[in-house]
Amino acid sequence: MEEKKTQIADNLLLYLEFMKGAGIDVIPASKPAKPSSLPTPIEAVKPPPEENIKMKPKNKSITSLEDIVAELGDCKRCKLSAGRNKIVFGEGDPKATILFIGEGPGKDEDEQGRPFVGRAGQLLTDIIEKGMKIKREEVYICNLVKCRPPENRNPEKDEIAACRPFLDKQIKSVSPKVIIALGKLASSTLAGREVKITQERGEWFDYEGIKVMPTYHPSYLLRNYTPTARKDVFEDVKKVLAYIG
Repeated sequence: MEEKKTQIADNLLLYLEFMKGAGIDVIPASKPAKPSSLPTPIEAVKPPPEENIKMKPKNKSITSLEDIVAELGDCKRCKLSAGRNKIVFGEGDPKATILFIGEGPGKDEDEQGRPFVGRAGQLLTDIIEKGMKIKREEVYICNLVKCRPPENRNPEKDEIAACRPFLDKQIKSVSPKVIIALGKLASSTLAGREVKITQERGEWFDYEGIKVMPTYHPSYLLRNYTPTARKDVFEDVKKVLAYIG
């Protein structure tokens, strides 16, 4: 008999511990349900339906360069696509402090799919590596348009407009401290007005909170190879280096 009482007491103790683990502090007056039908501890702490939970908004991340390339795809948004060989998106450090923006790809760039790899590109590399004393791969380089204009003419307004959303996303993705606008067209596009490059080069302006330094395009230096013009460009990049410390 004593053994049976002890067993009952042990079972009751186990039952009370189970009820406590299930979050039930008061024993119901009616006959308790069988343990098999009682809520398990997991069921007792089951969270409310997802629609009743106020979730914290996620920070909207900036689109990566890879995502922008994927969005661009095999672009046919303007007439330049008809004559291109390769899309020239851009290259360099995706989080560079300095972003160079030119006008459009040339013949060599169209063949290789890389920006500034021809004669003008070689001069730009010299400006970066010999003049600024930094590696080319430590900056980011792109153009207003991603496809080569025929005969290397200047990109037209509708062509720039078609590429503009992707350029803006590139700028936001890289988020540079300084943009160096190469030539009148790049400078005017970012400034939102006509920039007289011979008069305004070396003078800062802002684009979406980013400092922009307009200077001569390397191809201009090749056409007008004078000590004064090259000196002007080096004076401009010296201002950039001083600004970024």
